Amino acid sequence: MVRFTKDVIQKVLAANEGFRDRTYYKGNNSEEENFYSIEGGKMLRRSVGKTSWSDSRYDNTSVCDTEQTRRILKKNQNRLNLNTL
Repeated sequence: MVRFTKDVIQKVLAANEGFRDRTYYKGNNSEEENFYSIEGGKMLRRSVGKTSWSDSRYDNTSVCDTEQTRRILKKNQNRLNLNTL
């Protein structure tokens, strides 16, 4: 079990440049697909979705904060290169 401290997160991000993951959510009035990628030592999230309102489609890209990054890394431990720790 890896403890994802800030220092460990930076090492994992550096060792896994190009990593990609995707999540999907569909509810009663919305659907959203999130694309996660590691680029330049940062975890990026692209959110594409729509809601039940007209003209409600969106496509946003942002840098994940530490907690979001930690959550994605924990979820994908088995797919990441953790040999550098």
